[in-house]
Amino acid sequence: MVKRILVKFSGEALAGENGYGIDTQILNYIASEIKELVDNGIQVGIVVGGGNIIRGVSAAADGIIKRTSGDYMGMLATVINGVAIQEALEHIGLDARLQSAIDMHEIGESFIVRRARRHLEKGRVVIFAGGTGNPYFTTDTAATLRASEIEAEVLIKATKVDGVYDKDPNKYSDAVKLNTLSYDQALKDHIRVMDDTAIALAKENGLPILVCDMFKKGNLLDIAKGNYSHCSIVK
Repeated sequence: MVKRILVKFSGEALAGENGYGIDTQILNYIASEIKELVDNGIQVGIVVGGGNIIRGVSAAADGIIKRTSGDYMGMLATVINGVAIQEALEHIGLDARLQSAIDMHEIGESFIVRRARRHLEKGRVVIFAGGTGNPYFTTDTAATLRASEIEAEVLIKATKVDGVYDKDPNKYSDAVKLNTLSYDQALKDHIRVMDDTAIALAKENGLPILVCDMFKKGNLLDIAKGNYSHCSIVK
């Protein structure tokens, strides 16, 4: 069993069937899955996207909003989601801390890696919001960066599918699941596990990326215990 992990949730996953905003029942489900990890002595960091509220690239698509401003808007969306996840975790009795790459002292702590590690050692769940704090970088890259900084053993990307496919399984019935693939294969074939920057950073730091279905109950704990049967691994 691994000791420390980072889980990346997409913002869209928080929206549920509505497609936007935050579904509190999904928040509660995520909190219960994280609690299973903590109850088994696993230290957990979390990064969440902001696509359920706004995506920087989309906001800047027609040129009225500059790309840098659009990206900062997206970072603020991740802070909103981070606050929601913190509340859900505390609601079921977990101790959680929100750290933001953009200083918001009234809302959460500033990101300080030594403090984050200390929280993890004390059994607190740490939510990393605000992306990397810089435009032009995705929350996938933020997840890989934070996982590397806190020395997580694995990065779990919790999605709506049960792994990596050679093409979109929601569009193509003949899509083939790839149980294991290398960083180089993911980069060369442009398989959208994460963006290329995130994959390259994971490769540089020897950080395995596990892609799984977040809605399969107990999946996160299974992966933490070394059961990769319901996910794909990039290493």
